[in-house]
Amino acid sequence: MKKILMLVSILTLVIGSYTVYAESTKTIKPAETLTAKKVDVDTKESSVTDKRFIKEEEVRLLARLVHAEAKGEPYEGKVAVAEVVLNRVEHEQFPDTVKEVIYQRNAFQPVQNGAINKPAGEEAIKAVEDALENENNIKSLYFYNPETATSQWIFTRNVVKKIGKHAFAI
Repeated sequence: MKKILMLVSILTLVIGSYTVYAESTKTIKPAETLTAKKVDVDTKESSVTDKRFIKEEEVRLLARLVHAEAKGEPYEGKVAVAEVVLNRVEHEQFPDTVKEVIYQRNAFQPVQNGAINKPAGEEAIKAVEDALENENNIKSLYFYNPETATSQWIFTRNVVKKIGKHAFAI
């Protein structure tokens, strides 16, 4: 029995140690592998906010953010808050996923104060679904409440729309 076990072990080691090399007749130029085509300076090449690319956990996270950020705001404002996050995912200057955008350092107050951990209301969930289903109506990257904002930088942004207490800016 020991001899059989030893034989199987040796065969496994010998068979597993072979390396197979594939030859290619196509020559790849080094420069071709390092270049990338840039289509638009401000947006990423492919739409990663297409609903099929967003994980369910990110949809729930976004709904919690919308609930925390836009509680008491009109429905249109809730959809616009979700669109800001989706716009950031699409924009070159921001991270590539909903989760990374939401948890980006100092990006959203509910992340800092823990309100992001509270469950989302039905209206916030519906607002996120609408933002994902429809093309973004609001083309902004920022939103803030002018009455409570403390960052002087945010006031330098160009406001494109006001909904409820929020100003939406680029």
